[in-house]
Amino acid sequence: MPEANNVLLRVTNLVKHFPIMQGIIIQKQIGAVHAVDDVSFDVRRGETLGLVGESGCGKSTTGRTVLQLYRPTSGSVVFDDVDLVNLKGEELRRMRRKMQMIFQDPYASLNPRMTVGEIVGEPLVVHNVAKQKEIEERVANLLDLVGLNPAFSARYPHEFSGGQRQRIGVARALALQPSFIVCDEPISALDVSIQAQVVNLLEDLQKQFNLTYLFIAHDLSMVRHISNRIAVMYLGVIVELADRDELYLNPLHPYAQALLSAVPIPDPVADAKRQRVLLEGDVPSPVNPPSGCHFRTRCSIAQAICAEQKPAFRELKPDHFVACHFAERFL
Repeated sequence: MPEANNVLLRVTNLVKHFPIMQGIIIQKQIGAVHAVDDVSFDVRRGETLGLVGESGCGKSTTGRTVLQLYRPTSGSVVFDDVDLVNLKGEELRRMRRKMQMIFQDPYASLNPRMTVGEIVGEPLVVHNVAKQKEIEERVANLLDLVGLNPAFSARYPHEFSGGQRQRIGVARALALQPSFIVCDEPISALDVSIQAQVVNLLEDLQKQFNLTYLFIAHDLSMVRHISNRIAVMYLGVIVELADRDELYLNPLHPYAQALLSAVPIPDPVADAKRQRVLLEGDVPSPVNPPSGCHFRTRCSIAQAICAEQKPAFRELKPDHFVACHFAERFL
């Protein structure tokens, strides 16, 4: 594990279950959606940790639970040596200045009734950190920082393209000068031609302000480009975590191998030679996940122990963690 003073965020045994209720007047819980099921990872200062996995695996819920937008069912989230799970009210509100989020959909995350100046300046108003004249100057600087004309501050979100709206979202996230930003699939709703511009902007801002990112995405090529380390998630659990190049060259979990075998590569000769790993069946329901290893119902090497015992998330190589009973065979 990395040195404690280099870790900005430490998530330990994080669980988030959403109750399923039955009844109208008298409600009772009849089950739960296991959105995040015992997740642990660290994010080091100044790095980008990529979080990948197929749709519905719990990536966005993990990001929102880390920021306490969803309160966790159990586990701890230690940010800058403070456990956010134990904070409430004004204490949590003060900590939120250091943590911000860039949302997935630039069309839904901006209030259509507010001008761009009001949207970007709202965090400054909510946290009461600047007066009106200072807010106007700060908004102009933020818009210029993300590549937008400060004169646009009087316009409304519908007057902008998707890429411009996402830049507005980035400016809003930077308003309070945070040290940590959760990027929740910030490019998935954008045209391919615009995605690279937004990613380059995020990289430039990271260098300029020494930001730390949790970058959630399902575009594996883009995640490799922007991330220092990558965590692979399946059905609410992290199955593998490693340095980006180590993960792409030597994946040790069968699900990570299948996921990475689907990434297109620019060399058609090499692409024709490589072997695709095809998964059988569908992803089980998070309402009733499989016992033991969540991936065992689709795994080609699963054995009896996989149903009986949950695999430990262990370090098989330096800084390379995997949750699989039989990962040693891929070393």
